Amino acid sequence: MNAVQTTNPEVASTIDVGGIATNYHDVGEGDPVLLIHGSGPGVSAWANWRGVLPALSQEHRVIAPDVLGFGYTERPEGVTYDMATWTQHLVGLLDALGLERVAVVGNSFGGALALNIATHHPDRVSRLVLMGAAGVPFEITEGLDKVWGFEPSLPNMIELMDVFAYDKSLLTEDLAQLRLDAATRPGVHEAFSAMFPAPRQRWVEALAVPDADIRALTQPALILHGRDDEVIPLSTSMRLHELIDDSQLHVFGRCGHWVQIEHAEGFARLVGDFLG
Repeated sequence: MNAVQTTNPEVASTIDVGGIATNYHDVGEGDPVLLIHGSGPGVSAWANWRGVLPALSQEHRVIAPDVLGFGYTERPEGVTYDMATWTQHLVGLLDALGLERVAVVGNSFGGALALNIATHHPDRVSRLVLMGAAGVPFEITEGLDKVWGFEPSLPNMIELMDVFAYDKSLLTEDLAQLRLDAATRPGVHEAFSAMFPAPRQRWVEALAVPDADIRALTQPALILHGRDDEVIPLSTSMRLHELIDDSQLHVFGRCGHWVQIEHAEGFARLVGDFLG
């Protein structure tokens, strides 16, 4: 594992995961927690989790990687982006770090990956936190279609950020420009556009974990959702709460798809209490 000297906070440490140079943040001490980010254009672990890393790392060792195809993790030519590939990469990261069992926190697309890890590798997952999670079938929203169909331009990024957040005071042109710059680094948009091409309803289905597998989960689960989420409907979290016997559901009012940003303090407190 190598620390990278850089002024870019999105770039942290690098570790070889099955031949893929993987960028990840590793902060704090204690029981390990894996944070899995969502699938927005230009997303990275740092962009998703920067507001809650300090709080969560006070009591836990927090591992936040850039999922294969995103951020500053290497993007090999010819890779097939699908649940099996992403899951293999994340479990491989745990292997490379020597972590046998972790709590897993998944945001949106990352929630589907968290469910997939928990159902296919149950011995590796101690607890689950699912935030605005995909992983069950739903009719694709206009917001998610915009996210996955993003074409780079500043007006499109501003429009997309408006979809993500309920609190419009968070949305500045400078922030939109930063996310656009991240989304248009060499190779980034090419990888992103290859993941979820139209028609996009099929990718919602591809991220879904069978109901029977979710029902079989024995790990405790904390499910979080913004009531005003325009990307992943609240009904998905309600369904997950029905399927997972040992689960609790917390819904944030005046909150869009960015619970961990719009309600960072409440998110960190709930997750911290749940993880113990």
